[in-house]
Amino acid sequence: MSTPAIITVAITGSVPKKENNPAVPITVAEQVESTHEAFEAGASLAHCHVRNDDGSTTSDPEKFGQLLDGLRKHCPGMIVQFSTGGRSGVGSERAGMIPLKPDMASLSTGSCNFPTRVYENSPELIDHLAGAMLEHDVKPEIEAFDLSMIFSAVQMEKAGRIKGPLHIQFVMGVKNAMPVDRQVFDFYVDTTKRLAPDATWTGAGIGRFQIDLVHWSLERGGHVRTGLEDNVRLDKDSLAPSNAALVKLAADLCPQYNRHPASVAEARELLKLQMVG
Repeated sequence: MSTPAIITVAITGSVPKKENNPAVPITVAEQVESTHEAFEAGASLAHCHVRNDDGSTTSDPEKFGQLLDGLRKHCPGMIVQFSTGGRSGVGSERAGMIPLKPDMASLSTGSCNFPTRVYENSPELIDHLAGAMLEHDVKPEIEAFDLSMIFSAVQMEKAGRIKGPLHIQFVMGVKNAMPVDRQVFDFYVDTTKRLAPDATWTGAGIGRFQIDLVHWSLERGGHVRTGLEDNVRLDKDSLAPSNAALVKLAADLCPQYNRHPASVAEARELLKLQMVG
């Protein structure tokens, strides 16, 4: 019997624009439609950013609320995860959408370099974001850009600052952050299993490395992330026509590793999340 693999679709992000790929969804309506197509293709978790209509980044809670309502209506049971990332907001405003009670929210437990800037997450800000998630019963996804972030997350769980079990995402391929390297990947997986045996984890590859991380994660028993936020191409010769096309690519690889795309019920059971009405 095959085992389920949660397919996360990162639908929009803060960086890709329609000039990079016309399929990148910007408005809330576009995001709902794109996510619904990805949901039907096998995605059970949506990682969400919101944009202003001109494509610029924002952390506007009103837009997040509109998106949450649309996804819960058109993608019943799908896990909705909001980004609290630093490209879309500053300081405490990055937690402004947490009271809307999405199923999950991203949480980076440290700082690192990005291509042209420092992705800054001070200890004070990390505690503020984690505290908001704890208060509103929103499960964090630990966005690990280096090894220290995994250790920090484990320490926070032990101290009761994060409600377990942990869910950790290894983000590989961001320039100046964690490189794409199979031995490093295996070390991160093994370290997570050693430090947090009950944790779940996902591999996320940026750009042309997206498909590598799908293969590696399926092979090692983890979960996968795909979508236009991380990669606007279907292959080296063509742009991805939709988020759904990237999800289908991941879903079609599952049988090769005796896996299948997790249903929303399976995904919620794996992540210890209740179904929403």
